[in-house]
Amino acid sequence: MRTALIGYGLGGAAFHAPFLSTTPGLTLSAVVTGNPERRAEVAARYPGVGLIASVDELWRRADEFDLVVVTTPNRYHAEHARTALEHGLNAVVDKPFAPSAAAARELADLATARGLLLAPFHNRRWDGDFRTVARLVGEGALGRVHRFESRFERWRPEVKDGWKESGDPADLGSVVFDLGTHLVDQAVALFGRPTGVYAEVRTLRPGARAHDDAFLALTHPSGAVSHLWASALAAAPGPRFRVLGDRSAYVKHGMDPQEEALKAGATPGGEGWGEDPVAQWGLLGSEPVRTEPGSYQDFYAAVAAGQAPVPVADAVTGLEVVEAAFESARTGTVIPLD
Repeated sequence: MRTALIGYGLGGAAFHAPFLSTTPGLTLSAVVTGNPERRAEVAARYPGVGLIASVDELWRRADEFDLVVVTTPNRYHAEHARTALEHGLNAVVDKPFAPSAAAARELADLATARGLLLAPFHNRRWDGDFRTVARLVGEGALGRVHRFESRFERWRPEVKDGWKESGDPADLGSVVFDLGTHLVDQAVALFGRPTGVYAEVRTLRPGARAHDDAFLALTHPSGAVSHLWASALAAAPGPRFRVLGDRSAYVKHGMDPQEEALKAGATPGGEGWGEDPVAQWGLLGSEPVRTEPGSYQDFYAAVAAGQAPVPVADAVTGLEVVEAAFESARTGTVIPLD
């Protein structure tokens, strides 16, 4: 599949281009960026890959490609995905998939009508620690899970310039849209669509305009609850996962190693890829459990095979949860999901 990557910030450079250039069945044919420094970076790392200055030029040349990967600022995700589909191109769309559940449904309907692949990029399903949680839950090692705790907590007390810190609602700069969408997607993948959502969403740092701290509580049909934290002001982060069942518990600290490896320029998928250091293995009860290797490469292997690794319906559910979270934070009430 001849692939055009729209955007070459952190997402494009670390999470997409390395996999598009190494996955059998995919070809990184072009990168769309008008930034001179980023164009130079692409030329140095991926010689021979085309450089396109704007999305308008990409659409004029749409017949040269089969797949578009959208990793632009959040406010453009749905717009660029829609235009790609209208030009007959399959699309992978970074999170947040769309600004609203309604917009996500429209994209899903358009892809179905055109017979095109549409894949939300929720790569955190292939974090090694989450793969370990999913395995333990699936095997029944914890018994009946009654609480799932998941955190993306950081210590970033200084506000940085950029659209992720924007107070303009159209920029989707809230921590709920950023880290929160990953947390929600993992909970949905494990336990299904929740029946109710409670949330506390705050802006804590001096000078901050976007939400930088959030807690979400999701109630699932099984009776399990997911407690999810996302914060830029956590000087003492809690465990990445704490999963409690009626037979045992699993507790895991630290982050999946793939992101840092990709930022450092590592080529994905080689020997030892995604392996967690032994010192960071989680505990099942009191016993260490080897962390499953992280495998972001599996996402694009599925795309190359013509499959959507994450169902669009799950992305729609995730955005319904996000909308309910904002409503809950505004009203101080639990919001039921139909």
